[in-house]
Order: sequence, then structure tokens, then C-alpha cells
Amino acid sequence: MFKTATAFALALSLALPATAALASDDAAASPEISAQIKSKLEAEGYDVRRVKQEGGLYEAYVIKDGKKMEVYLDANLEVVNTKSKN
Repeated sequence: MFKTATAFALALSLALPATAALASDDAAASPEISAQIKSKLEAEGYDVRRVKQEGGLYEAYVIKDGKKMEVYLDANLEVVNTKSKN
């Protein structure tokens, strides 16, 4: 019984981190990329609150004209989509 429980615990401890990594590919964008995105979007009138990577795109949480939005940028930092949060 003890060997089975130990083997199960070991297998579980090895599997959980891999499962967590596969469940979400969200990550903070690098400081350099975040600064570039912030500079670009602020020049367009956005107040940038947060930048992260998600699903192969950069996602910026912003406010413009009092409206909360999400702005999605590709690897070339070109805006590919926006979504209003209000």
C-alpha cells in the first residue's frame, strides 16, 4: 500500500505542473515589449494599465475616452483586434 501511494504521489507531482502549463499560455510580456506597446498605444491616446501575452498575441488592458478595452497586437506590435469591456 505504501509503495502504491508513494508512486501515485510521485506521478501526480510530475503531472500537475505540466497540466498547469498546458491549461494556460498566459504570461507577462517582457519589460521591453511592454514598454514598446505602452509607448505605441499611449501615442494613440490609450491609458495602458497592463500588458500580457495570450494565445500568441499581446493583450493590453487600456482605457480610452473613459471606456475599458482590450487591445490585441501581433508579434510585429500591430493592432489586430480591439474589444470593449463596458
